[in-house]
Amino acid sequence: MKHSFRVGFSFGLTSGIITTLGLMVGLNSSTGSKMIVIGGILTIAIADAFSDAMGIHISEESENKHTNREIWESTFCTFLFKFIFSSMFIIPVLLLDLKTAVIVSVMIGLYILFLISVRIAREQKVKVWKVTCEHLTIAVVVIFLTHYIGYYISMFFT
Repeated sequence: MKHSFRVGFSFGLTSGIITTLGLMVGLNSSTGSKMIVIGGILTIAIADAFSDAMGIHISEESENKHTNREIWESTFCTFLFKFIFSSMFIIPVLLLDLKTAVIVSVMIGLYILFLISVRIAREQKVKVWKVTCEHLTIAVVVIFLTHYIGYYISMFFT
């Protein structure tokens, strides 16, 4: 797989899932509003996708070992995959009640992170359980923290 595609895909997927799930869980806990959660997802899908793409662009440039074309391919792929993996969580929110949509989204997101973690572990020939536990633990910590932050925000500001 081409370096620029791999960078954009793996970063966009991971960031798109973890950031969006954290935002969804936090907004659901603090507001319980479908409209606000959808607005948050769209904001992440656009603003954060551009921000992450720019971060990858600068990171790739700073390595000073990639062609200009590779840098721009990584930038574009990061934006595209961050946008796709963030936006996909709108579907459950549109189709289900918010609480169920958040639970379904968390399950889907963790499953996709599990799959990418297994792939990475096998490619690197390291223990699958170690890589998947590491990646899923980080995602679960983000989900729990944002849930409780949202909960406490609702207690103090509503």
